[in-house]
Amino acid sequence: MAFEPFKTLVSRTVVLAQDNIDTDQIIPARFLTTTSRDGLGQSVFYDWRFDEAGRPKRPSLFNDYNPDTHKILVAGSNFGCGSSREHAPWALYGFGFRAVISSDIADIFKSNALKNGLLPVEVDQTAHAQLLTTPDAEIAVDLEKLTVTLGEADIAHFEVEAFARQCLLNGVDPLGYLLKQTREIAAYEAKTA
Repeated sequence: MAFEPFKTLVSRTVVLAQDNIDTDQIIPARFLTTTSRDGLGQSVFYDWRFDEAGRPKRPSLFNDYNPDTHKILVAGSNFGCGSSREHAPWALYGFGFRAVISSDIADIFKSNALKNGLLPVEVDQTAHAQLLTTPDAEIAVDLEKLTVTLGEADIAHFEVEAFARQCLLNGVDPLGYLLKQTREIAAYEAKTA
């Protein structure tokens, strides 16, 4: 799968300070009946956004969010815990988010996000606390420099596994990266046959 290459993202933040947001809260299980990403963004945080009749809840953080200006979710610690659910990063990406920042992101969620164009950014406690207390701040997440900048200052450095970083920078998932190497693979196989 191809998606927009991720170099530097400058965006306003949506702050969800709650800890232990699990994948069932991100995308409730009843929406997992598809293997397609299409339309999953409409169901992200569904039970927080809509009542039992499907009417928008007011106030709701996500119903008042503008995906054109707010592409970074700053979340409480232990974000994405719970079951392995590739639909969770699909839904967040489909809703308009390109990055999730927390002090602690569940490993399985992090792996699924990296393979699907969503950058999970783990920052230290000081930077996390600063971001949690400045909702709607404009920040820059630079995947090339591996920094988060608020205003004029870099407030955090983060790490991303090298291959996943390369894929995000090029806007491809791991399979897409391999498919781009088809010529080189064929040449190698011909040479070593």
